[in-house]
Amino acid sequence: MFRRLFSLTAALATVAVLGAGPAQAEDQVQEPRAAKRVYNSMQIAFDPDRPDAFCTIGAVGNDDYGRKIAISAGHCLSAPAYADRELRDNIAPVYHRQDIGYGPIGWVRYFKDPEGSMTGHLTKDYMVIELVPEVTLSSQGPYLKQTGVLEVPGGTPSPNALSPALNSERLLGAAWFNNNELVVSGQLGIWYGRITNNSQGVYQAHPQHKAGDSGGPTIWHVPGSAYPSEANGFHAEGPWAGITKGIIIGIPPYVYTSSANILADLRARDAADPADVFGAGFEVTANP
Repeated sequence: MFRRLFSLTAALATVAVLGAGPAQAEDQVQEPRAAKRVYNSMQIAFDPDRPDAFCTIGAVGNDDYGRKIAISAGHCLSAPAYADRELRDNIAPVYHRQDIGYGPIGWVRYFKDPEGSMTGHLTKDYMVIELVPEVTLSSQGPYLKQTGVLEVPGGTPSPNALSPALNSERLLGAAWFNNNELVVSGQLGIWYGRITNNSQGVYQAHPQHKAGDSGGPTIWHVPGSAYPSEANGFHAEGPWAGITKGIIIGIPPYVYTSSANILADLRARDAADPADVFGAGFEVTANP
């Protein structure tokens, strides 16, 4: 069962194209800036001149190397020459869409090329953003509070996982006897609903989203915890379970990349790379 709970302002989005222009944004920030809170559901743009080409942050926290990290969707950028590798230079700035004037809140460090898919790479559709030192991390979005990372002891390992898989790299079940539900926040409000299918770590579920919500936050509804409702201000909390991926032909049509797929690929790439990988060992911040 699913339910629409609250409506927000709607907007359209297109995929941003990474090129030479945005790289100049590094020169726009010359003086120290005030602190800025960064949180799940924050809308982000990649070109200050095209704020309507935007995506959304799914989770913020730290990696094993102490860096401040945000996670979004890989298909938000289209630049095959820069995809599938660590971007150690500041060539791809990320802006808070509603506060472009602040300057970059971070820099894209990795994104997976869609490899021809209209909804991003099947199992690795994610982006890693290194946030600037001035920002303050927050686990509290406008409606969702993330209480760490989802762990599924005994669950099926992500197809991206090394062996043995960590509990955070295991997937939620979607069989008839499973009642796993996702809670999602985006432009259409806050929605919740059951996972009806799990295809290689991509969850198909009833909560709705639209263009621009890509990369946005998904949490697991902890059994027995409160559902979002008017009584609690349409808020919910639970462990981070993934990010918004896209819309497919199916019932329901909404799909989400699992946190397990993202975390498993980060660990596998870090193990294979002699240098450190941005985002490896990602943990959701505990900051309020």
